[in-house]
Amino acid sequence: MAALAESQLRNASVRITAARVKVLAALLDAQRAFSHQDVQDAFADMDRVTLYRALDCLTDAGLAHKIAGDDRVFRYSAGAEHHADCTPHHQHGHFKCTRCAKVFCLDSIAEAGLLQNALQETLGKGFQSHDIEFTIKGWCADCAQ
Repeated sequence: MAALAESQLRNASVRITAARVKVLAALLDAQRAFSHQDVQDAFADMDRVTLYRALDCLTDAGLAHKIAGDDRVFRYSAGAEHHADCTPHHQHGHFKCTRCAKVFCLDSIAEAGLLQNALQETLGKGFQSHDIEFTIKGWCADCAQ
């Protein structure tokens, strides 16, 4: 994953640092969104400020997105959608397990074009979304057993 992380950083014209590569590689390899604490636990040798800066850089560059939780904890996941104006757009929802608090991205059920069409059908022409925040809550496969 480190090679993919380096490639994505290079393609986004972001300076490549060891911290950014480690954090992005971890996010790319993850099956769920990570809180700052999750990443901190994974990289105990990395100080908190460096980690915050790496996460902010990745988010600003559109290589990751920040998910605001109702528990006031931000979680991070690799990837963000880009549009013609080159700004990242967060155009999908999430699933949050109410038992373990893990958050998963729902990329496959929330194609941006379909959501944009639903918005215009409901509110009329002229409305355009740039960020979508919806969360389905329930139990993940591990907690449901």
